[in-house]
Amino acid sequence: MKSYGYARVSSRDQNLNRQLDALQAFPLSPESIYVDKCTGATFDRPRYQALVRKMRAGDVLVVKSIDRLGRNYAEILDQWHSLTRDLGVDVVVLDMPLLDTRGTSTEGRDLTGQFISDVVLQLLSYIAQVERENIHQRQAEGIAAAKARGAKFGRPRKQPPADWEGIRDRIACGELTQVEAARQLGVCRNTLRRWLEEDQTAEPSCASR
Repeated sequence: MKSYGYARVSSRDQNLNRQLDALQAFPLSPESIYVDKCTGATFDRPRYQALVRKMRAGDVLVVKSIDRLGRNYAEILDQWHSLTRDLGVDVVVLDMPLLDTRGTSTEGRDLTGQFISDVVLQLLSYIAQVERENIHQRQAEGIAAAKARGAKFGRPRKQPPADWEGIRDRIACGELTQVEAARQLGVCRNTLRRWLEEDQTAEPSCASR
């Protein structure tokens, strides 16, 4: 029997220390702890999948909290049952002592204890998904509020150069093609077309050219 830890954060700049400290205090060696830095929406994560392939019946998987395992209600339940029933792996959730399958089995465990664990698992899995949805809602509301205040998102638009008017007039008078102009300016044709569309009201003076 071997014990493994699993830790996860959603982005590369989030801190793993609290999870790693808790797992090592279990105790687990650093070499037996697998870490992913990606979303918990699905279980298609490289290190988690590598860990599942490595584990055998009787091994123990330790996570600090159920939301580190995942944040999708249905997938957490499916994955839990796949680990405990199909693989025969025990799961320990450090933040919730009731979610500890060690020393029990589906056939032999106390019926009341099994019922309580199943209810707790479903409740925590549901909470994990609701929190994930709330995070997305708060992000969307924050972006909408910022846009309403005039905040700009994404890469700033490239602005025409100082000599743009002369180049624009040469294009309008047929002295310069859009391809040639884009090459001279070092921009893509879409950017050039946008500048031309924004300048549609300008009247080129071809007679004096």
